Amino acid sequence: MLRNKNVWILLTGEFIAGLGLWLGIIGNLEFMQAKLPSDFLKSLLLAAGLLAGIAVGPYAGRLTDEASKKTVMLIAGFVRAISVIFMLIAIATGSIWWMVVFLVLLQISAAFYFPALQAALPLIVAEKDLLQLNGIHMNASTLSRIIGTALAGILLVVLPLSMLYVGSLIAYIALFILTWFLNIDETRDRQTAPKNGSEKTSFKEVFPIIKGLPIVLMTLIMTLVPVLFLGGFNLVVINISELQDSAAIKGWIYTTEGISFMLGAFFIKLISDRISPYIILFACSFLIGVSQLLLYLADVPALTIVAFAVFGFSVGCFFPTAATIFQTKVPKEFHGRFFSFRNMLDRVTYQIVLLISGFLLDLIGLQLMCVLFGGLSVIMTIVFYARHRYIQTHIANHNN
Repeated sequence: MLRNKNVWILLTGEFIAGLGLWLGIIGNLEFMQAKLPSDFLKSLLLAAGLLAGIAVGPYAGRLTDEASKKTVMLIAGFVRAISVIFMLIAIATGSIWWMVVFLVLLQISAAFYFPALQAALPLIVAEKDLLQLNGIHMNASTLSRIIGTALAGILLVVLPLSMLYVGSLIAYIALFILTWFLNIDETRDRQTAPKNGSEKTSFKEVFPIIKGLPIVLMTLIMTLVPVLFLGGFNLVVINISELQDSAAIKGWIYTTEGISFMLGAFFIKLISDRISPYIILFACSFLIGVSQLLLYLADVPALTIVAFAVFGFSVGCFFPTAATIFQTKVPKEFHGRFFSFRNMLDRVTYQIVLLISGFLLDLIGLQLMCVLFGGLSVIMTIVFYARHRYIQTHIANHNN
């Protein structure tokens, strides 16, 4: 698999794009902090881009299934590069409205790019290599997050804010150039696709597919378990820092979680041949719940680090496994619409969890909120495991 040119193009592109993304995210926070004193206005500004991405999601899914994945990725990459220009205008003019244009274009490009990318992965490697590719791909993303945030912090000290976005622009242009060199064989993917323009695909067609594949539906719902932690991740880290009266703990938490995630994504390849992917999902989901419960003792630095190490390792195993299930169980002709729907679902649930986390942190505090979320995660895991065993037993009895 690692001799495949397409694999290296995608991995390199993911790393470079990730650097550009995190340079931009840190820059966004810096610009908003200077221009918007209200946290509520900041959330509204970020929500504008989010809603734009959700709005174009159904069309993005249909287009990804009907058109070339590479073409969709190229157009999305071009729009993403253009969006940075509007942020540079926002900095030059001091206008927050140009930042709105930047965020809207950025989220629209992401709504097209990521479903096309997920749909392209099964077309460039054999099915047996998908889990390993998903793990390495997510590791490239995590590594770019760790390096990108650290680099942005250094650049903000020595360079003007606009240079962060110049760095993002360079990264996005590099990704656009790399995407040109992709060589994806989409003939198999198109064998069951519409043969002419008179037969149009519908975004709604993906819902009966999901309903008819119980393992896909169950995996889709189970992704809510890590989202319960990830949605309010930054708020949790800030509250832990305040609880322990330590600014340094934030760095330790992000570093621990990132490294543990990478270890989990490498480890999953070693055990995937011997353990059912469904058992891996249930075990990781349970460990995510345990890591949340451990944060009841968030005032103890050592246990805090242990909790985030367990969480990082668990999601490092969970997400590549879930992605592989989706890529192998959902028919390829529906990949664009399915991954677009999943992208929309993720965006909505992350925002809901973020709002709920903020409310609960004010209402009951960090430690009780973590117990509540951890208990809910464990209960969801047990319920879905019991249902999975019931389905397996029913199938076995029916076959006999």
